[in-house]
Amino acid sequence: MNSNNNLVIMAGGVGSRFWPMSTPECPKQFIDVMGCGRTFIQLTLDRFRGVVAPENVWVVTSQAYADIVHEQLPEVPVENILLEPCRRNTAPCIAYVSWKIKKRNPRANLVITPSDHMVTDVEEFRRVINSALAFTAQSDAIVTLGMHPTRPETGYGYIQADMTSPSLSNKSIYRVDHFREKPDLETAKHYISQAEYFWNSGIFVWNVETIVQALRYYEPEVSQVFEGMLPYYGTDKEQDIINERFPQCKSISIDYAVMEKAEEIYVFPASFGWSDVGTWGSLITLADKDKDGNATIGPRIELHETRNCIVHTSEERRVVVQGLDGYIVAEKGDTLLICKLSEEQRIKEFSAE
Repeated sequence: MNSNNNLVIMAGGVGSRFWPMSTPECPKQFIDVMGCGRTFIQLTLDRFRGVVAPENVWVVTSQAYADIVHEQLPEVPVENILLEPCRRNTAPCIAYVSWKIKKRNPRANLVITPSDHMVTDVEEFRRVINSALAFTAQSDAIVTLGMHPTRPETGYGYIQADMTSPSLSNKSIYRVDHFREKPDLETAKHYISQAEYFWNSGIFVWNVETIVQALRYYEPEVSQVFEGMLPYYGTDKEQDIINERFPQCKSISIDYAVMEKAEEIYVFPASFGWSDVGTWGSLITLADKDKDGNATIGPRIELHETRNCIVHTSEERRVVVQGLDGYIVAEKGDTLLICKLSEEQRIKEFSAE
């Protein structure tokens, strides 16, 4: 294990797409959506075991989630849990942790990952990550992992690669031609018919000097905030200064801030059973299903004359479902949701009531 390898888990997201399982007080990354006994953020850390040492794991999250991060990831040093006073998207988040890591280790090599994705082939994932880390350790490249698409997905952004010229030092890595926004269905069908298009996973690999220099060049206002904090990192004044200065940053994603502007951008095409599990519909594609296409997650679920449904329960009570086709059935605490899968975009409005 290379001592320069660092892992950054972005865990500040708030959402209710898995309501009633997830809530703003306990969003998706902190719940056991898969019913496997591990939350998404725990599974995220699990798949980096043997790649990054615990003392080199960093979590950037909201101040509201400090306790739950420490509870679920006790092996991560408390001083490595960085607390954002407000949400400013991924570029300020990455800038903050990058300058802090750089002060500790100027030779650090970083993997940046969301905290709420699913990977089914962990060994292949580790192989890809180790290969990408070896590549960025010896270059000023910025690498994003591109997933081989398996369906015309409209919920993901896409990466168009130049497949004619792989990198000289790693034949599995290619230059990026274009980043594409989330497409409509017809465009998505066109993308997956072409070999050079990949899903944008939102997982990045680079060395710390590369990302700091990129932020200095492309987003000087953001970089000045965190470069100006160098005297305070690791001191008892750090959180107070962050609380004061972090809100001054504009809200901008790392994609817009750096990825779509920089020149040395590469994609590593991969297949390791990845999903961002952003909807109940995506969860049903990952979970084990019975002969009628139903996915059940919970201890006491019985289905009769039911097809193409996902039933998710967290309590010990018995749940019996009869005669449904294409529905979400989910309960948590005092709330029971029964909703058509085709209408799940309305869950946000239900959760706000």
